[in-house]
Amino acid sequence: MFYSPWQLRTFSRLFDAGALFGYPTESVYGLGCDPWNEVAVERLLALKQRPLEKGVILIAATVEQLAPFISLENRSQWSKLAQPRQRPTTWIVPVSAQTPDWIRGAHDGVAVRLTQFAPAAALCNAANSALVSTSANLAGHPPARNVIAVRQALGDQLDLILGGETGGSQMPSEIRHFGSGKVLRAGG
Repeated sequence: MFYSPWQLRTFSRLFDAGALFGYPTESVYGLGCDPWNEVAVERLLALKQRPLEKGVILIAATVEQLAPFISLENRSQWSKLAQPRQRPTTWIVPVSAQTPDWIRGAHDGVAVRLTQFAPAAALCNAANSALVSTSANLAGHPPARNVIAVRQALGDQLDLILGGETGGSQMPSEIRHFGSGKVLRAGG
C-alpha cells in the first residue's frame, strides 16, 4: 500500500474541504484539487499562474469517476476509454453538459486520463472522484519530480503534499483526440 488508511482519510477530508495538494503521478508531481470546487480550482490556477482558458486535465481510477464530466455516445466508446494503454494517455473527449467552465476552459472537450499509477489511483478512490491533475510548477518553470522540489517551489501554498516516487516516465502523458486518435502531444 502506498498510503496508510490514516493518510487516505486525511486526504479525503481535506479534498472535501477544498484543499490544494501535491502528489506523485506517472512522470512528475501533480497539483490537484476537487474538480467540482470552483474556489479550489481558481486558487490552483492562480498559484500556477495558468489562465482559466487553458483548462485542466482530470485523472481518475475508474470510468465512473469521469462519467459526470464526459459525454460518450455508446458502450464501445466507453470501452475504448477504459482500455489499458502501454503508456499514460490523456484523451480529449466531448464534455457533458455538467462540466464546469473552470475545468474545460475555452475548449469544447475535456482532457481526461484513467490512471493505472497506484498512488494516484488510491487518491481518486479515497476521494471517490476524479482529481484535477496539472504539473506541480509555476507556468514556464520545469515540473517538480520529487517532494523536495514541490516543497521548495510551492510548499507553503499547498494544504498537503503526499509523498512517494513518481512512476518514472521522463515525458508527460501523451495527449490524443478521442474521436480521431490524432496525437496532440507526444508523451512518454
